[in-house]
Amino acid sequence: MIESFHDTLNKGLLLHQLIKPSDIQDNRLNISPPEESLQVSFLPLKKGQTFKAHKHIEFIREMPMAQESWVVIQGKVKVYYYDLQDNEIATRILSKGDVSITYRGGHNYLTLEDETIVYEYKTGPYLGQQYDKVFLNN
Repeated sequence: MIESFHDTLNKGLLLHQLIKPSDIQDNRLNISPPEESLQVSFLPLKKGQTFKAHKHIEFIREMPMAQESWVVIQGKVKVYYYDLQDNEIATRILSKGDVSITYRGGHNYLTLEDETIVYEYKTGPYLGQQYDKVFLNN
């Protein structure tokens, strides 16, 4: 089961998602809602499987804010999720293969093991910290 976290005041507003390898099925799983800028899917592939070669076309998209995803490659991190009012709403331990997605709201993580490796993906372009983020007072 994909774990979803919503805003404290606006309960219908999706802020974060957490996916663990145990959530995985045998078929493609589109994780992100289609209206989000950051689209994440799980693709279980078998040896020899392929898809038709393609390229993406230019299409102007409006992205009002950066959205971010982390994939733990090695080690462990403790993730902290915050709502739109900057209140901590959940903490979870992420291990190898776990994926965290933040569409909106605050987030942070604490590395729990040496030699932890995390891939970070986010929507761009990145024009510098002053245009990308504000730090929480907690």
